[in-house]
Amino acid sequence: MTKITCPICADGSARHFAKANDVEYFTSGRLFDFYRCDSCDILFIYPMLSDRLNEIYPSNYYSFHANAADTLALRFKKRLDDRAFQAITKQLNGERLSALDVGGGIGWLLDGLKRADSRIADTTVVDIDAGAADVARAKGHNFHLTPIEGFETEKTFDLILMLNLIEHVPDPIQILKKAKSLLSPGGLIWIKTPNYDSLDARIFRYRSWGGYHTPRHFVLFTKPSTHFSWNVSRDSRSG
Repeated sequence: MTKITCPICADGSARHFAKANDVEYFTSGRLFDFYRCDSCDILFIYPMLSDRLNEIYPSNYYSFHANAADTLALRFKKRLDDRAFQAITKQLNGERLSALDVGGGIGWLLDGLKRADSRIADTTVVDIDAGAADVARAKGHNFHLTPIEGFETEKTFDLILMLNLIEHVPDPIQILKKAKSLLSPGGLIWIKTPNYDSLDARIFRYRSWGGYHTPRHFVLFTKPSTHFSWNVSRDSRSG
């Protein structure tokens, strides 16, 4: 029998939490199991198809075509994003700021960041979508076609965006360590990720809750477990 271990703390006492299938892109007809770790309180999928990304991210995947149409909903979202960006950049000092968007696609979030704060002068996207490269560069962003783990640069960044990213990777600790190594002194890392203890998550726990995004979301958090993971990335694996 295969032993199910937590990808964050390697504890082997994870308990079965729910089953879910791909109700969005139908890349697999199977049911996937989600397990909850008793030690660090993260939720993770099993099996984790990290070696089959081309299969589970089809060519029509939404983030590959982000902001393709200028709809009313999209304009409203842009306004909300601008407010959020203004709030985050107010915390940064300096006349010229640099920003990195991990998994940033064509750079549409960086576009919003530059709208929100004119000090954002240098912007970089790291993404695995080759189709986004030309568009991102045409917008004035640097683009690197690589997973963040393989991104090599001598630059550091005042702001690193990891919005709806950390749940897509098999080893969040490795990603957090990498992001920390790219951060300028006094810089910020902004992480946004689903909360599997939210009200909608509780209601739809056994009905393929949208936050599972099966099988593309590998690891899910609550607010306390994100703090635990950040502390692990700083301390126990800091060598």
